[in-house]
Amino acid sequence: MENVNETILAEYANSPSLNTIIAGFNQAIDPAVLIDLFYTQVFNPQTAVGWGLDVWGRIVGVGRILNVAETGYIGFHEADDGTSVIGGFGYGIFYGGQGSTSNFALTDDAFRILIFSKAAANISSGSISDLNSILMMLFSDYGLIWVEETSSTEMTIRHNWVLTSVQAAMIEQTGILCRPSTVSVAYAFTWVVQPKTDFGSDIL
Repeated sequence: MENVNETILAEYANSPSLNTIIAGFNQAIDPAVLIDLFYTQVFNPQTAVGWGLDVWGRIVGVGRILNVAETGYIGFHEADDGTSVIGGFGYGIFYGGQGSTSNFALTDDAFRILIFSKAAANISSGSISDLNSILMMLFSDYGLIWVEETSSTEMTIRHNWVLTSVQAAMIEQTGILCRPSTVSVAYAFTWVVQPKTDFGSDIL
């Protein structure tokens, strides 16, 4: 505690032995460092790590572990053992055998962004603008992504980069996008031409 000497009765204030014992005990149990550590690593979601982020994930209702199906291998049909053979070379990875698990654990930085996105989804109205804001919060470092109502029974997520299996799992398994019943979700890669902002150096 702070100012521990003020808690000692006046008749014992000049006792060197007692003061030494109290000072040593106070130093041993001083919670100031642990309180700061708890605030940084657990209580503050912007700086929390590890177990602290897992706690925040349980609070907002999202987990760190995603189930990611390993598909998209390249290879030869005559040696196919059930894996997906697509597009030839340049469109996948070589098959290295069946993995022991399809679970994928997000890093702290990725999980923190997912937590904030899920927190925003928990209080959103479910409007298209809210869904677009959540998607851009989650994937702002990758490109443009937005939601369109393509029909009365279909909602299309458009993006201008190729979604990885982990990114698709973040959308499908975490509940960040509220979807009305009987409405299906489709994905569409959309080429977007960015407006030119460099007007050159010849403009006075």
